[in-house]
Amino acid sequence: MMPKLTRIIAGVLIVLALLLGVFAWMLSRRHAPTPAATVAQVSYPVVVATHPLHAGKPIAVDDLRTQTLPINPTGAFTDPSLLVGRMPSMDIGADSPVLESQLSSGMAEQVAPGERAVAVRVDDSNAVGNRLRPGNLIDVFFTLKRDGGMNGGEVDRTQARLLISKVRVLAFGSATAGSDNSGDPNGLVRTAVLAVPVEDVDRLTLAEASGRLVFALRNPRDDDVVDAAAFPPLPEVLKAASGAQGVAASDSTRAAAGVALDALSGGSGPRPVTLSRLAAPVARGERSGGGIEVIRGGRTDTVAQ
Repeated sequence: MMPKLTRIIAGVLIVLALLLGVFAWMLSRRHAPTPAATVAQVSYPVVVATHPLHAGKPIAVDDLRTQTLPINPTGAFTDPSLLVGRMPSMDIGADSPVLESQLSSGMAEQVAPGERAVAVRVDDSNAVGNRLRPGNLIDVFFTLKRDGGMNGGEVDRTQARLLISKVRVLAFGSATAGSDNSGDPNGLVRTAVLAVPVEDVDRLTLAEASGRLVFALRNPRDDDVVDAAAFPPLPEVLKAASGAQGVAASDSTRAAAGVALDALSGGSGPRPVTLSRLAAPVARGERSGGGIEVIRGGRTDTVAQ
């Protein structure tokens, strides 16, 4: 009985295999499917320059237009209003897409006109216990210790004063504005970057080099600042040319004139450096010819021409 059943099952399997072979042959005889219709080309709206844009010149609304392109470059813009006022860091050709990587960004965009970003040394004892954060407003105080030199130093007496008020913190350690960093809780912060008016950079750097700075955190709603008009201007290190007297100097020009430590500490300030030509020989009658006499304070030096 079993052998007969086995032969029946084998016959059924053979017939099934033949049917599958016939089905496969019929499928192979079919025509290949027709290719799908060509996909329509994709285009993207991209902001491009209407004419060459020069590095360092703010972008105006007339400098841009939106154009449809077959590509969408990385960092491209679709809205021209997002670019108005931005400044290219390199020249951009006409009809070229304006990309984020071609624009000035980062800390430079946070520095207002007339300000400079200046890095100063800090520690947890002079930076509100290391609790400063980017965007904070601070008052910068400084202390000077009396110079104990035998001939009288530039600092007549030990003092502490407010140097600059309402200074904005751009970065504190590794934390910058807009970043997720919140400072270093282990007290390893070593620098802070401040947005300082250019005419005050001289005083800040001199006070840091000759004394000690202290940062006092202030409420952003507090508008009290130092009244510069209440104090006479500090004597300048360099004397302005005679033709420029009576003309209001720019902040950069005043910064270039400089400030000396004795003036910053409340002294009378140094005598400006002056040059005068000498008709007399430089040496004691051994050499003839003119020389240049350089006067710095109470010291006079003669330099051969």
